[in-house]
Amino acid sequence: MKKNPLILFFIAAIVAAMLITGIRIARNNRANSGGTGQLIGNLAPDFTLQTIDGKPLKLSDLRGKAVLLNFWATFCEPCKVEMPWFVELQKEYGPQGFQIVGVANDDASSDEISKFAKNMGINYPILIGKDSVSDTYNVSVLPTTYFVDRDGKLIAREFGLQSRSVFVDHIKKALSQGQAVQARR
Repeated sequence: MKKNPLILFFIAAIVAAMLITGIRIARNNRANSGGTGQLIGNLAPDFTLQTIDGKPLKLSDLRGKAVLLNFWATFCEPCKVEMPWFVELQKEYGPQGFQIVGVANDDASSDEISKFAKNMGINYPILIGKDSVSDTYNVSVLPTTYFVDRDGKLIAREFGLQSRSVFVDHIKKALSQGQAVQARR
């Protein structure tokens, strides 16, 4: 039995239309359910997590500073590449009102995470992550990094390993935005 090429064309067109429609529906559902697209430009969802030293840190307590919020794990190889950059960036931009905060999305114990951070020479707070915070920030890839301006608004996010220059550009933008900057001018 010969297949009619016109029928095959219509079947292919229907399948393509279904795929395009499915992708659009998935994107709309993600955006309408508080997806990452809804976070950028809004206040960073607030949370309080424990540092590896057992002290609470509340994100909103950092208002007035530009913040790099990095979700990572001890097993994440790309995270290990970024961390030395973050140590340098904290030293360089910290005096200008910049703060890096690392959130360990890890099954490792606090002691293991603390030892890892010490071995990496981390000079910024490391928090013990919770699923609720990771879900709020739509962390599905490690590392995931958000940039928060001085007013507490999310201005950018990066998934996966990025170049150091990408981080520097976002940091400069975060430092230059917000009412705290405007008040000093």
